[in-house]
Amino acid sequence: MRHRNSGTILDRKKWPRELLIRNLVSSVIVYEKIETSPAKAKATRSLLERLITRSKINNVVSQRYIKKFLPVKEARAKLFEVLAVKYQTVPGGYTRVVKMAHPRKGDGGELVRLELK
Repeated sequence: MRHRNSGTILDRKKWPRELLIRNLVSSVIVYEKIETSPAKAKATRSLLERLITRSKINNVVSQRYIKKFLPVKEARAKLFEVLAVKYQTVPGGYTRVVKMAHPRKGDGGELVRLELK
């Protein structure tokens, strides 16, 4: 039974899964859209929303919190300088998951685009 087991495992152990999600979040922040599987997009979306909300309060505590999750300097800089200003008045829902019309070429898996609104 799956009582009180929340979150997705993505067929990885804890540390590789966390690194995967951090890298996907960094890519979304830098490029503003990525194509990935639906499960990875759902797992990435929640952390991305939390980081954007936290970046709107630009203080030392927020910067250290975000530095813990995003090791890429250009992603952190864009988060504080561009995205925090862009979404300052928006209360939430910064991302969008769009199903792609074409499947993945290698195995025919479903693809979605995770993008910032």
